[in-house]
Amino acid sequence: MRVQISSLAQMRTFAEVLAENLRAGDLLILSGNLGAGKTTFTQSLGRALDVAGRITSPTFVIAREHPSLGEGPALVHVDAYRLSDAEELEDLDLDSELDESITVVEWGEGLAEQLSADYLSLTITPVFEDEIGAGGEDDTDVTAGDDESEPDEHRIVDLHGHGDTWDERWQRLDASIRAIVTVTADEEDTA
Repeated sequence: MRVQISSLAQMRTFAEVLAENLRAGDLLILSGNLGAGKTTFTQSLGRALDVAGRITSPTFVIAREHPSLGEGPALVHVDAYRLSDAEELEDLDLDSELDESITVVEWGEGLAEQLSADYLSLTITPVFEDEIGAGGEDDTDVTAGDDESEPDEHRIVDLHGHGDTWDERWQRLDASIRAIVTVTADEEDTA
């Protein structure tokens, strides 16, 4: 599924809807270039999950746990950018927290898939001003209603569910997301 995000407020709403469809044990693997919005997405997700602590890029710490302020699961935020292989990720001993938390791994593509057969991959790609309406990924009028202080918040988010868990939940997630943002993927695009 390919989703168009046109503002920071819309990214927050997208994260809220996604949070409503997540449960303890879920693994999210985020990819995208430096500055694509992976940490911004995770901050919005953490806010929606009502977890404690300020969510910042964990580049130097590698992993941080944010306990829930309510009844929901904790959020474990991992940055795999500095890890050279899956063995280093395994050394973080995330398995012990995986079943009880929602785990988000930035830069995890090619490394974090070993943590669970069931995971949601999200690739976040910025869409620059000159690509909007000029044959780029987004050919809709995204300027209407946008806050001028957020001119670089246009993003494309590609979501793919992997494993039986996401096969079962994909239709509900798809309907929830389509209710709030523009989805540009073909109808046959499934988990």
